[in-house]
Amino acid sequence: MEFLDFLFVAIFVIYIIRSLVRIVLPMLFQSVINKAQQGQQQNYQRPNKSAGSIKVDYIPQGKKNTVPDTEGEFVEYEEIKK
Repeated sequence: MEFLDFLFVAIFVIYIIRSLVRIVLPMLFQSVINKAQQGQQQNYQRPNKSAGSIKVDYIPQGKKNTVPDTEGEFVEYEEIKK
């Protein structure tokens, strides 16, 4: 008899938990989705730039006035006319 009581109580508790999960989880996921969408909207809200303006964020520091390795060697020469 005790086993049947335990079984009925366990089934009832599982049924209640299952019903609550069906109600609570969609609300929880909806709030997470709303927060993510608000974060994306804040990222897209940037001030309008005037047409033709250019902004440079990073200028790499490198060798200046050098020939890249892909160009090969440069040999100076003078043209001799006969």
